[in-house]
Amino acid sequence: MRLLRTIRLDPSDRFVFPVAAEPGEWAVTGTFLFWGRPIDQLEGKDRAAFRSGFVGVESLGFSTLVVVEEIREDEHRAAVEALARHIHSHLGAPTLDAATAAAAEELAFAASLADHDIGTLVAMHRLFEKGEIHEQYRTLKPRERTLGADGLHAQARAFTFHEMVDDEAPEERVDLIGMMGPKP
Repeated sequence: MRLLRTIRLDPSDRFVFPVAAEPGEWAVTGTFLFWGRPIDQLEGKDRAAFRSGFVGVESLGFSTLVVVEEIREDEHRAAVEALARHIHSHLGAPTLDAATAAAAEELAFAASLADHDIGTLVAMHRLFEKGEIHEQYRTLKPRERTLGADGLHAQARAFTFHEMVDDEAPEERVDLIGMMGPKP
């Protein structure tokens, strides 16, 4: 089974979100953290968390990016239990059994987003429109390495972006190396 795991490519999550997830936590979308809140009144770090934060199941901290990884059955059970404890103790689930069912649903949805190659990065953008929360997901997939004419690996784009809104979405390619500009 595959699931999403938090990843930190730079320190920005620690400054952007109210609480940053630790790198390596199993993650869910965390939209449930915003249910019943006045989304249109969120400001600052809370607004950033709403717009782009996945949630680590251990810390309930936020992460801008998650990566697709294999999860063992015992790790999955532990992730469900950790999230269920938070849902019960901090979010008011009436019983631990109800919290466990909710946590299992959240992790099942996160697993559906992890239906990509291992190592694929996933980013999210949430919107609040007409009283509803909408989520869009983008993936950043590692490219295959290619050999140049000299037999060495050619410097190519490291990742490609893919829209996950529907199956018909065109592939968007971003040249991360080119964005860095010429080396001094």
